[in-house]
Amino acid sequence: MSEKKSLYQSPGQPGRRGFEDLECYKLALHGIVGVQDLVQCLPPEEKYDLAVQIRRSSKSVAANIAEGYGRYHYLDSLYKYSIARGELNETLSHVINAKVLGYIDQTIFEPLYSLIRETEQTLNGYMAYVQRQRTGAKEYGDKAMREDAAEYTLSGDDEFNKNNESK
Repeated sequence: MSEKKSLYQSPGQPGRRGFEDLECYKLALHGIVGVQDLVQCLPPEEKYDLAVQIRRSSKSVAANIAEGYGRYHYLDSLYKYSIARGELNETLSHVINAKVLGYIDQTIFEPLYSLIRETEQTLNGYMAYVQRQRTGAKEYGDKAMREDAAEYTLSGDDEFNKNNESK
C-alpha cells in the first residue's frame, strides 16, 4: 500500500476519532480529489453527464464508508460498505469510459485506476475485519436490523382532504 499525504486533519484525538481514521476512507478522499482533476479534462458536452455521474459516485464512496461506520450492527455496516464498494466500481467504470472516449490520457488514467484498486483492496480488508468482529451479534443476533416503514396521515387541511376524496 502506498503512503499518501493526509488530506484531512481531524481535530479529534488520533486513533479515537472515528471513520476518518480508516485507511479506506482516507483513500476514498484521495479518489474524490483525483476525480475532480479528471473532470477538468472533460469536454463541455460532458458537464451534465459524465462529470456529474463520476463526481457523485466518487463522493458516495466516502459517504457510505462513514455511514457504515456509524451503524451498530455489523451486518448494517457491511451493507453500507458493500454499497461503497459498488460506488467505487461505478467510479472506475466512469474513469475507464473517460479513457476510452479519449477525454483523458494515460498519465491521468493510470494513477487514478491504481488508487481506485488500492481503495477497493483496503475496503475489502476492512469488510473482512468487520465480518470477523461481528459487533452487535451478541445483542441482536445475526440478522440485520431494519426500521419499520413509517405511516403518514394528512390532517389539518380539511379543504385539501375533501377535494382529494371526491377524485
